[in-house]
Amino acid sequence: MKRELTAIDDQDRKRGIIPEFFNDTVGNMLSLGLVVGEVASFMRKDALHRYRLTIGTDSELLSNKNADFVTAIVVHRIGNGGRYFYRRFELGKFYTLRDRIIREALISVDVAKDVLLELKKVALPDFEFEIHADIGEYGPTKALIQEVVGMVRANNFEVKTKPESYAASNVADRHV
Repeated sequence: MKRELTAIDDQDRKRGIIPEFFNDTVGNMLSLGLVVGEVASFMRKDALHRYRLTIGTDSELLSNKNADFVTAIVVHRIGNGGRYFYRRFELGKFYTLRDRIIREALISVDVAKDVLLELKKVALPDFEFEIHADIGEYGPTKALIQEVVGMVRANNFEVKTKPESYAASNVADRHV
């Protein structure tokens, strides 16, 4: 029986499919609360700069038809560097590119909701918040742009596609 395409659910978390921890660039494993703490600390160090917080997911189809997913949380101090955190996990069976791309977007939306829930607990300078989708005007994902952008916007998030979707296309892609 084909599984309904939904975002990360509690059953996936309980079964251990979706890791509870994110990695930083030096290999430390951090809970989402600690990631948000690191983001807040980074933003508070220079509150006069503008910040952009982005979330993006990329995936790769494996030979057994499972897919390897990487979600990145990126905080960008505009004009002056940034930090990122990522988590990697495998979900199975994906037979079409559309299913995988939709799942990428749903995972990003789910993580974005969790991140914003945690961010409400801390005082931060103003920042922009975006979801980056690994789709673009050229290539096989072109036909999915309206569907994915509409789905992300329906969840009240700003969405960027290639070439502006660096959280998915560059950062998450680096770890997939």
